Amino acid sequence: MKILPLIIAPDPLLKKISKPVEKVDDALREFMQNMVATMYQENGIGLASVQVGVLKRVLVMDIDYEIEDHDHHHKHDNCSGVHVKNSNPQYFINPEIIEFSKNNSSFNEGCLSFPGARAEVIRPESIKLKYLDFNGENQVKIFDGISATCIQHEIDHLDGITFVDKISPIKREMILKRIKKNKTNG
Repeated sequence: MKILPLIIAPDPLLKKISKPVEKVDDALREFMQNMVATMYQENGIGLASVQVGVLKRVLVMDIDYEIEDHDHHHKHDNCSGVHVKNSNPQYFINPEIIEFSKNNSSFNEGCLSFPGARAEVIRPESIKLKYLDFNGENQVKIFDGISATCIQHEIDHLDGITFVDKISPIKREMILKRIKKNKTNG
């Protein structure tokens, strides 16, 4: 698996709307597996394809994995450099929220495209999602808690919306200034 380069704010690509996937094939499945390896490498729980520069309606998520402490003494093509246990990656192609709960919850969100930034974001606490899975099969499932928050965060990415668009302008400005400063110094 391959680690993909992340798109970091304020890159204008993050404001673009992703296009629906027309065909689920081996190339797309390989890309999604690379997205998962990238997500693990960066210690994220979700990743939208736009965050690795691809404007397709694809996201991946794994909320339960743990990074294994592993001393690398081997090199082979299938090793991304990160070893995980309890992995349960989930793949969402053309995800569409078809129902939101009336109740909201607040979560201190972070984002791989906004390194080091976190902010409280209020979202519906559960959602009903329609999507295609890894094999291109139609699925409809209910997600709640951190899974619902993560999926909503990643679908926002597919719609050109980032979590800082959901917080106060003052907090947003502080986060963007810090990221620009880190990019300049980095």
